[in-house]
Amino acid sequence: MQQNYSPKEIEAAAQQQWEAAQAFRADETSSKPKYYCLSMFPYPSGKLHMGHVRNYTIGDVLSRYHRMKGYNVMQPMGWDAFGLPAENAAMANSVPPAAWTYSNIEYMKKQLKSLGLGIDWSREVTTCKPDYYRWEQWLFTRLFKKGVIYKKTATVNWDPVDNTVLANEQVIDGRGWRSGAVVEKRDIPMYFFRITQYADELLKDLDTLAGWPEQVKTMQANWIGKSYGVRFAFPYEMDGKQDKLWVYTTRADTIMGVTFVAVAAEHPLATRAAQGNAKLAAFIEECKHGGVAEADIATMEKKGMDTGLKVTHPLTGEQVPVWVGNYVLMSYGEGAVMAVPAHDERDFGFAKKYGLPIKQSIAVENQSFSTAAWQEWYADKENGTCVNSGKYDGLNHEQAVDAIAADLGAKGLGEKKVQFRLRDWGISRQRYWGCPIPIIHCPTCGDVAMPDEQLPVKLPENVVPDGAGSPLAKMPEFYECSCPQCGGKAKRETDTMDTFVESSWYYARYASPQCDTGMVDKNAAQKWLPVDQYIGGIEHAILHLLYARFFHKLMRDEGLVQGNEPFKNLLTQGMVVAPTFYREGTDGKKQWINPAEVDVEVDARARPIGAKLIADGKPVVIGGTEKMSKSKNNGVDPQAIIDEYGADTARLFMMFAAPPDQQLEWSDAGVEGSFRFLKRVWKAVHEHVEKGVVAAYSSDELSAAAKALRLQLHQTIQKIDDDYGRRKTFNTAIAAIMELLNALGKFSEDTPVARSVAQEVLENVVLLLSPIAPHIAETLWSELRPGSQLISQPFPKADPAALVQDEIELVIQVNGKLRGNLRVAKDADKAAIEQQALAHEAVQKQLAGGTPKKVVVVPGRLVNVVI
Repeated sequence: MQQNYSPKEIEAAAQQQWEAAQAFRADETSSKPKYYCLSMFPYPSGKLHMGHVRNYTIGDVLSRYHRMKGYNVMQPMGWDAFGLPAENAAMANSVPPAAWTYSNIEYMKKQLKSLGLGIDWSREVTTCKPDYYRWEQWLFTRLFKKGVIYKKTATVNWDPVDNTVLANEQVIDGRGWRSGAVVEKRDIPMYFFRITQYADELLKDLDTLAGWPEQVKTMQANWIGKSYGVRFAFPYEMDGKQDKLWVYTTRADTIMGVTFVAVAAEHPLATRAAQGNAKLAAFIEECKHGGVAEADIATMEKKGMDTGLKVTHPLTGEQVPVWVGNYVLMSYGEGAVMAVPAHDERDFGFAKKYGLPIKQSIAVENQSFSTAAWQEWYADKENGTCVNSGKYDGLNHEQAVDAIAADLGAKGLGEKKVQFRLRDWGISRQRYWGCPIPIIHCPTCGDVAMPDEQLPVKLPENVVPDGAGSPLAKMPEFYECSCPQCGGKAKRETDTMDTFVESSWYYARYASPQCDTGMVDKNAAQKWLPVDQYIGGIEHAILHLLYARFFHKLMRDEGLVQGNEPFKNLLTQGMVVAPTFYREGTDGKKQWINPAEVDVEVDARARPIGAKLIADGKPVVIGGTEKMSKSKNNGVDPQAIIDEYGADTARLFMMFAAPPDQQLEWSDAGVEGSFRFLKRVWKAVHEHVEKGVVAAYSSDELSAAAKALRLQLHQTIQKIDDDYGRRKTFNTAIAAIMELLNALGKFSEDTPVARSVAQEVLENVVLLLSPIAPHIAETLWSELRPGSQLISQPFPKADPAALVQDEIELVIQVNGKLRGNLRVAKDADKAAIEQQALAHEAVQKQLAGGTPKKVVVVPGRLVNVVI
């Protein structure tokens, strides 16, 4: 055995050994219980980051542990390969997105392999390949024919220069991120999934997910947003015709406090009022340049303008003014809201800004109402009762809602309604690098779904986009076609699907990635689904997980999969954070500096007190500790860590620095400490092996120290089994291994029996460490057990006999102060314990030849000598 630990050599050798043995290929014919462990697949951006390393190491630890526990493990990997970043890179480098993407996949796959991940690469999927997206096109056509997918006009962010829809995050200060043009709100036809049909089930089934974090389930429940309220109408007359303005509210008890209604800029009433009103028309046009995201609406300045129109209050008959509000979206609900300034904080601010009436209709005992400033109790639904509300005075929320809904219903102007915050999922994107929507537009037949035999609709891969709209819309060779129904001239849809679609069903495709007869092979799906353990960032807690759950139900209803949910257990790993450093440029902008380029000065408590740029020795500003990101230039290249210290060190540090679900703060010292520990393990095995072969022993040959060491060993096995399996706290498992290795270092006996015990300890240290640091463990095992491979070894089992203690340890106190520890026979009586305690060196020193007043023995815990 070589004396020094050399990660580069042993890691390459171990990986070759695993690959030759196809060690991580999931077995379709095995009778073992299955364990499907899945980490969210990466976008092929070009390089792994530390978030990837943490995510995939967590999954690999769990996979390797379960393999050792006798499970048939499947741990697949693939690539979430469509998306706008590829188009951006393609424009920057004048290459097709396909070439950029495939090149990145090749490099990142090499990086993933260098981490020693136990991945079944035979199941690799790439979402931008036709053999994958063919099947989501196939499902699209089925759902379109059933009406689960439909087409309607929707309001979007529109860049008038690039002629494309922008995602909310691509709108910066009201302008397109690339063109700088003022963004417009525009109504365009889009395809939608009827996810709202499944809203109740998506909400209800959250209760079945016992293995999910409560935080994630709450986030999903809030996003689905089931509410109980009243839908009602404000009647009005226009151009001699009677009509109704419909709104929905969860606070019908405040209806007598309505002082105005607000409508979206695109609402028909707003359009009608703007005719002949240039000022209002200009304001409506301004509103169309706002964002369409709820987050944007919540934070932007609320603006409005009176339309001059009025509607009739359905209960009082009063005339209520209609305002256009920039915070009202046509795509949400009815595109109109009732405004109760006295009991809604947003309406209160709006009314104060424009001098509109504020009318109290709810009171809370011992609270006085004033229009001077908003108070939290104004919105109190639980403790309020109706005032200034005529026949409803004195009623609480529930009573008032019931009474008001009944009165509105009697007039034909309203009814109770359950409503969801969730909206149908618009999946049309006017971008190139995505899955083509399999619809043909025929002037005779209308929108026609592509027949199965014409799928997939292949995306041409040799296109370099220019950013000005979708290239597909400029390619007659792509969009010109014949109608599959009538044979006449038709036009193929040039929009592509939201990339969330690909990531919503990939987990199922892994069960049968080569299947060419359907999305999934039903037998394979039944064998492997649901996913036993899903791992990914908390940032995906809402949309990705919600869409994947929705897709599973869609596939279930098509008879493709069984069960109601795709992921049995969910682990959301914490972010990897690191310090930030910067200098301010002459333009006032911060120039972020990578931590590797900075020399940090610390105080006696290792707290940073100053920093200098290594290149010029001049000071830099110490920023906060933030998530590793390109924008803050505080990322650490995983490859650099692997090249210097080895993959096992990177893996060990990631698992030791924090529990998986908590934030991990990067530390160069922590990495070096992990490396030193692995060198200690290597040295311990090397020194042991160099002494030669060990013989077996019998329990009656063991000394008290040997028994104590074996007790700690088998207690450690029990603990780490629980840490890996139930608790998923790998940092505590590593700490226990470190403690065990320390105990072995203090075990000074040098007899054949002692060497046998040391062999047992080292073998188990290697086995227990192997899920986290598999390369070094594989190598050391082959030294401890020549001719044997660790990859085929089971997880250690605690020896019940070793856990039986012949002796117990008691604390020794003198006058209540700790003076040491005492080992006594487990069945020792009080007299024997007193005798041993008084003979203890520390007690003798305190007694100084004297006699104690008394000796107090607390069985199993302590001895207190009173002098």
